[in-house]
Amino acid sequence: MSVLPGKLTQRLVRSLDQGRHGDGNGLYLVVDPSGARRWIVRVVVKGQRNRNGGALRTDLGLGGADVVPLNAARMKALEYRRMARQGLHPSIRSCINIPTFREFAEQVHLERLPTRKNVRHGQQWISTLRNYAFPKIGDIPVNEIGQREVMCCVLPFWQDKPETGRRLLQRIKTVLDAARSRGFYEGKNPVTALQKAEALPHLHSFEANKRHMSWKDIPAFYQKLSDQTSMSAQALKFICLTGTGSRETLKMTWDELHLNERIWVCPAERMTSGIELHIPLTEAMVAILEPLRAVQSQYVFKGQKRSQPLSNMAVQMLLRRLEPGGVTVGGFRSTFKEWASEISGFSCQETQMHSCNSSGSVPEVTYPISDQTAPKRQLLDAWSAHVTSASE
Repeated sequence: MSVLPGKLTQRLVRSLDQGRHGDGNGLYLVVDPSGARRWIVRVVVKGQRNRNGGALRTDLGLGGADVVPLNAARMKALEYRRMARQGLHPSIRSCINIPTFREFAEQVHLERLPTRKNVRHGQQWISTLRNYAFPKIGDIPVNEIGQREVMCCVLPFWQDKPETGRRLLQRIKTVLDAARSRGFYEGKNPVTALQKAEALPHLHSFEANKRHMSWKDIPAFYQKLSDQTSMSAQALKFICLTGTGSRETLKMTWDELHLNERIWVCPAERMTSGIELHIPLTEAMVAILEPLRAVQSQYVFKGQKRSQPLSNMAVQMLLRRLEPGGVTVGGFRSTFKEWASEISGFSCQETQMHSCNSSGSVPEVTYPISDQTAPKRQLLDAWSAHVTSASE
């Protein structure tokens, strides 16, 4: 492939700030506020007029800059300009108008929305694609999506946010399967090919560090915990109900609790994210906390010494005794998130605004803490009802 001339370089494509940057001959690099980089080309279609009678000038997307290299964007822009000079609108590809990935995904979403278990689940389905796929491949014709394009969408999240990566991969596969059934796509689904070839990295580190209990098993486990009277058992019950980690929970002090308002304020310094977290307290959580007031310790879950919090090892040893399968204390956060994504019907954003945690991962959304108490309370009420369902 010959290298076409232009003003931009690969280095500039990677480093330019927010805005629209011209390469020449109608090709532009657009850098969105989110940092996403995409190509557009501006063409004038010969002989066609707009509503005002002027020349028909239109902008066409060519795909994300991390998916479509600079020279490939120039080649595609050149092809579109040639079509426009011949009086052909570039959006008409061959004998049929092939929709872009964004257009077809939105259509699939609307068609399948009535069959979803609830509207919330349907909105969560399309939000994953809007947040993570559309900025990269949304403007690419659906029949041009290959393994490379899928990898560029999924790979950035595969290690750090494996649940997001898996959901995104499955939803891209669904869209491409539907496109194939409509005749827009030929050959194998690239997602199927990637899975068969095991092209995505294995998640050994995630699985080793985040070994967690299935959300289906936690009611029976919580019932076993309820038969225990130790401080470790009370702390572990609280961890199960809140979906927080041991660092947040075991160092919790009484002045962080506002029992009248049913709120626990976990300070920013105990959060790796540096964001203060407000956690609504459910009836089951308060039932754990109220009897511990009589201990009169600075820490809610006190250790062997009144001035020290309970150690993580004490909680972990209890967990190993009750569940010898290797489940970790930190894994209950993953159990909660798994339940929220698979069964709860709550959106990914509502789950993430509660799960801004100390595990070192970056939250998927940024949110004003004070505005989120009501939806978080609904989320945790539903989770508490599930966790305690075998104990009632």
